[in-house]
Amino acid sequence: MKIHEYQARDLLASYGISVPSGRVIDNAALAAGVFREVTAGMASPLAVVKAQVHAGGRGKAGFVKLVKSAQEAEDAARFMFSHRMHSPQTPPEGLEVNKVLIAQAVEIADRKGGGKEEFYLAITTDRASRRNTIIASREGGVEIEQVAHDRPEAIIKEPVHPMLGLQGWQARKIAFALGFTGKHVHQAADIMVKLARLYAEKDCSLAEINPLVITRADGAAESRVTAIDAKFNFDDNGLFRHPDLQAMADPSEENPAEAKAHHFGLSYIALDGNIGCLVNGAGLAMSTMDIIKLHGAEPANFLDVGGSASEQAVTEAFSIILSDRRVKGVLVNIFGGIMKCDIIAQGIINAASNFKNPDGSTGFKVPLVVRLEGTNVQAGRDLLASAKSKIPTMQAATDLTDAAKKVVAAVKG
Repeated sequence: MKIHEYQARDLLASYGISVPSGRVIDNAALAAGVFREVTAGMASPLAVVKAQVHAGGRGKAGFVKLVKSAQEAEDAARFMFSHRMHSPQTPPEGLEVNKVLIAQAVEIADRKGGGKEEFYLAITTDRASRRNTIIASREGGVEIEQVAHDRPEAIIKEPVHPMLGLQGWQARKIAFALGFTGKHVHQAADIMVKLARLYAEKDCSLAEINPLVITRADGAAESRVTAIDAKFNFDDNGLFRHPDLQAMADPSEENPAEAKAHHFGLSYIALDGNIGCLVNGAGLAMSTMDIIKLHGAEPANFLDVGGSASEQAVTEAFSIILSDRRVKGVLVNIFGGIMKCDIIAQGIINAASNFKNPDGSTGFKVPLVVRLEGTNVQAGRDLLASAKSKIPTMQAATDLTDAAKKVVAAVKG
């Protein structure tokens, strides 16, 4: 599960990590008043208006704007609410903006030698070492993946002890390695320890602050280490322990098909191709997508019905696959173990009988190729053979290669 930036800021603040003040709005008419509120007391009012969507690349897309007046804040918010955001991390149709954060802008201290005092800080699980790991860099405010690719030596990694957590000496070592000095060493180390505690206590899969900055001293305000932007992902398997996190979920940011699949216990991820896949087992699903690509087409989804799906779940799986208008054909690849082939076959028949097309007709209109093997396979094949008149677009396949060739040929034909 993901949350918005404004929710991530609130979470950081609840753990004592410094973040600039701000408020989220859902109506552009509120922007001017919120601007005045968050900039009250500033000698030179300055705020940042940021679209709240579950995707990166907002700045380059024009959905993060620095504003100096209430009117500029309202204009920026009105633009974001009336345009869909497009970036490399959004689907082709872009994302609708339903919430906007207006936060107090901070002056970032200049770094000796040029640039700004911006840092990257995150915690995630290192699969190689099987430990949660701190990842840090002096290259904050930019795409960390590109930094890791171009200059891996700029990335600092420190494992977190599974029982003791991140120790103070480790945090200070990272702070020194990042170039913090004086009081900023303690402040940065304190943020790292708190972030590690938050990560563990909230069952995170990613906790990221980018950028972490040193603010510029301004009159009575001393410079300090502050989190400007944050991103959190949470382990869905641990959410039952966190009703507070569940309440942060934003259904409008979820793919409706993926949400529906989750409700029925199905693992579904939408892709960009035109051949839908219904498979049991994640490994078999990956192989199925690979062989579709091998024969010159692209999968439209990853869909794993699991080892014990019901007829209803299989029926819903077809409904989810065919709700994607890009799907021009479907490949069913089932190796029956706990999942019996006759259950799958009956699910296919039910789905074909109940599926409503946009024109009001029922039944599958796209090519359907079915490959069954394993438990009760003959019973499953017999069921499908008896239903051939009801599903005229269906073909049987003898093996996975045969299935892939047939569905690709049918779609291209």
